[in-house]
Amino acid sequence: MRNSDSDSEAVLERMEIPASLREAVEAALEGVPLDQLRKASDRLTARYRSETRDGALHLADDLAARAYLAVRMPATYAAIRASFAVAAELRPDFAPSSVLDVGAGPGTALFAARDCWTSVANAELIEASPAIRHWGERLLPLLSLQSFRWNSQDVAAARPDRQHDLVVLAYLLDELPPAALAPLIERMWDVTAGMLIAVEPGTPAGWSRILQLRERLIALGAHIAAPCPHALACPVVAPDWCHFSRRVARSRMHRRIKFADVPWEDEKFIYLAASREPATPVQARVIARPQSRGGTVTLTLCNRDGTRTEPLLSRREGMRYAQARRLDWGDAIMPSDSSA
Repeated sequence: MRNSDSDSEAVLERMEIPASLREAVEAALEGVPLDQLRKASDRLTARYRSETRDGALHLADDLAARAYLAVRMPATYAAIRASFAVAAELRPDFAPSSVLDVGAGPGTALFAARDCWTSVANAELIEASPAIRHWGERLLPLLSLQSFRWNSQDVAAARPDRQHDLVVLAYLLDELPPAALAPLIERMWDVTAGMLIAVEPGTPAGWSRILQLRERLIALGAHIAAPCPHALACPVVAPDWCHFSRRVARSRMHRRIKFADVPWEDEKFIYLAASREPATPVQARVIARPQSRGGTVTLTLCNRDGTRTEPLLSRREGMRYAQARRLDWGDAIMPSDSSA
């Protein structure tokens, strides 16, 4: 995927967190001075962008936790929910009952999982920050789960004592010391009964971490369900990197904190879904925004044979052209679809 992608001119559907969660977040922000939220948001953003690893928690205090709820939770939710949707499409038989959310924050991934799979009934959440756990404990009753429990272990040393159908590592790997990554992957795969899904920022560094995760999981015998249509070497070569994008609705408070006039933002992310069972095979995936010009469409595809191609389709190609015009960034092309 090219690093020079521009924003789409089309009006895209904007994802929002569930209404009950949005209302609870708004209540959590009541009474907090706006200038304090802005400063906390700026500090949080700076830590995320610089991938600071100084031993301190990103969400170390209540103000940082509330800033996360205001400005990062909606985008994080959108990226995770979009990743889950792809996995669910390719594993229609997968109906997880239990979820392990590693580096859970306030339970963002659990809200996305319950929205995607109504079968989710039980959860374990590993989160070291007391400040964000406090808000998670207040928010999770909205899901009406059968049971959930918090584990306050440091994520790098976490050793869950039971298996879960779905294991989630969301916006987590960038906070870990590099030496902790491989052991953590092995421990989390050991407790994965059905599927492990990781989501990272859509940056070159995030893509690099996902590639490390992918390589290790393949070595452990995992089936790669998405986004890759194969388990071969990644055909994307630096300085390009693979990532996707989801448009996110901004709340009024979010716009005030960020001095933003536009009521949406685009969250760039990269993800990996690894499964114990094979997923529905995919012929190719669109890994960049399709380019339409003068009666032609150019697609950037990652193909099942491990290649990256950029087919150019014109109106003369009839149905294949019509199919290509309907494709969007991140879409899968199935073997029965001739548009590739």
